[in-house]
Amino acid sequence: MIIDAHHHLWDPADRPYPWMDDSVAPIRRRFDVDDLRAVTRDTDVTRTVVVQAVHDPGETAWLLAQPGPVAGVVGWVDLTAPDVADRLAVVRALPGGERLVGIRHQAHDEPDPSWLARPDVVRGVRAVAAAGLVFDLLVREREHPAALALVDAVPEAVFVLDHAGKPAIARDRSGTQDSGEGREVADAWRARMRDVAARPNVVCKVSGLLTEAGDDWRDRPVARYAREVVELFGPDRSLFGSDWPVSTLATDYAEVLATTTTALADLGPEERDAVFRGTAERIYLAGEHPQT
Repeated sequence: MIIDAHHHLWDPADRPYPWMDDSVAPIRRRFDVDDLRAVTRDTDVTRTVVVQAVHDPGETAWLLAQPGPVAGVVGWVDLTAPDVADRLAVVRALPGGERLVGIRHQAHDEPDPSWLARPDVVRGVRAVAAAGLVFDLLVREREHPAALALVDAVPEAVFVLDHAGKPAIARDRSGTQDSGEGREVADAWRARMRDVAARPNVVCKVSGLLTEAGDDWRDRPVARYAREVVELFGPDRSLFGSDWPVSTLATDYAEVLATTTTALADLGPEERDAVFRGTAERIYLAGEHPQT
């Protein structure tokens, strides 16, 4: 049994998605649960966690109303609003509101790289933690210092780092004449991950790596990055996510799952179960904090 801890559903006809420019034209259409069921039908994926993709409470309401295999929703509220706790209560009162498991803000799209460390945002994340919800971190290298500041400011929260911090795998040409740059890219990412892994209230998603690697992802060391996430965080603080349908910009759902499974083939059965099911179940669907 597998829990896909990170995928999306959307309908651009219902609301604008500002990031959906021509570079992602193939996925600029409706993706719903029927599509999700079709791509997971021949896999061991039985439950999923769907994640917001726009700063719009209407999208969160729509996601909460989706049927299985969706078991949890990482939604959105305005963290800077003075009444965040009340807004969370409103979301939980919606149809399907009991499946709200976390909140995310696309911080890597904010003009201010320190947005996550702003006092009003920290206050909002404290309200998220007080409501028993997880906070997903969507950050790149630019936002890394602010993300660490937020994690340290709200130690009672559970944070989930999406897409392994979005490493620049497309620039990692290990094994080629440009291997020097590849080492620099990998070393910089590894240092950031050590910073995050040192915070016991953060878990990390093995997700989004193929799209970060670019069109020629098969020539990039994607497997190495997946393995290093688990080495740095441990299986009990690592969890699989497909990042579907964004991942279809690189390949199909089955190959994302197969590539990740192969990358982590050296794990023992219990360790593999933690990454592909147990951590997601504990952190999202059972609402438990990682061991500190």
